[in-house]
Amino acid sequence: MAPLTELGERVSNASEVLARSSSEQKNEALVCAADALMAASSEILHSNSVDVIRAEESGTSATVIDRLRLDESRVEAMAGGLRQLLELSDPIGRVLECWSRPNGLEIRKVSVPLGVVAIIYENRPNVTSDAFGLCLKSGNAAFLRGSSGAIDSNIAIARALRKGLAAAGLPEDAAVLVTDVSHEAAVKFMQLREHIDCLIPRGGPALISSVLENATVPYVIDGDGNCHVYVDKAADLDLATDVVVNAKMQRPSVCNAAESLVVHSEIAEQFLPRVAKALTGVELVGDERARNLVSSIAAATNEDWFTEYLDLKMSVRVVDSLDEAISHVNTHGTGHSEAIISADNVATEEFAHRVDAAAVLVNTSTRFVDGEEFGFGAEIGISTQKLHARGPMGLQQLTTTKYIVNGQGQTRG
Repeated sequence: MAPLTELGERVSNASEVLARSSSEQKNEALVCAADALMAASSEILHSNSVDVIRAEESGTSATVIDRLRLDESRVEAMAGGLRQLLELSDPIGRVLECWSRPNGLEIRKVSVPLGVVAIIYENRPNVTSDAFGLCLKSGNAAFLRGSSGAIDSNIAIARALRKGLAAAGLPEDAAVLVTDVSHEAAVKFMQLREHIDCLIPRGGPALISSVLENATVPYVIDGDGNCHVYVDKAADLDLATDVVVNAKMQRPSVCNAAESLVVHSEIAEQFLPRVAKALTGVELVGDERARNLVSSIAAATNEDWFTEYLDLKMSVRVVDSLDEAISHVNTHGTGHSEAIISADNVATEEFAHRVDAAAVLVNTSTRFVDGEEFGFGAEIGISTQKLHARGPMGLQQLTTTKYIVNGQGQTRG
């Protein structure tokens, strides 16, 4: 294993080449990388099976194994995600603003790459490809550090991506995978200030806590998703049932799945038995009023209101007003995605205005808070902070700006 500082130097050098590469070069590399992934599909799936078997033998939960497991369709989806980026405009070199000053200076604000984008992530081998693609299209080099649980998968995927870069005539080190998965290496990775321009962690509370404690490089937090669906007294109950079931059950192991259901007391008696029946296989825990309406709902602890389950479990709270619902969401949510179901436009506007989250959804599922669903292409994460990006992070969020000032010999007095 090469030392981290050496890897950092290599990826930094590659980032300088990418920053001046044309859209055509980057697109060709995306095509070559997608082709290389498909050509290496058998190797990737074999490596992934090693990771999955190791996880199963160690007693890893089914939720984590679902995130880890690859099959032919998921490899095809990874390659398809790279090709999808071809359809998106190159975000680099765009003149965002321009103006003239009274002294004759012409000023342009132009989009440029961040440089080296580092991603540290857990048990999602598809992140290796998704992050690489977004970094490449936005002119950034990808410095990747996955978890020990997915190391064999990540090595195979990264090998294919690097072959794609080489085939397109771009430096292989535009995609560098750290294979040292020790805790010590992770901490050092977070502190490579001389080589990393932006760090994006993708993982659970332990990883985020480690970044907050140890990182000395700039970072954007891809945080927890304790997402709520509030069913208002003016909700269409059929629509509400469909949305809640989708938000919770369509893929419960992801950050934009709903973890908490908040229901107005005026419709709780009608709605809760209906939705509880529809949430087949979901363990429900709730407050006293919810339990009085549905006998299968167990008692919720205070911790439950703050928990991102990432599993078939959901907390249920009955409230008496929109204000109480908003207060509950803002108190216990993580600023990710929050939904309201209501036919009352005043209520939906109030909820959208007052709820503090990266995304607020009206009469639709939290599962739509996703870079691809937003039209960004495969996202690199969903930011729950407010600087410099918030919400799904696609191409535009992987850029920064520079000012170009043109003069004719002006000097300042």
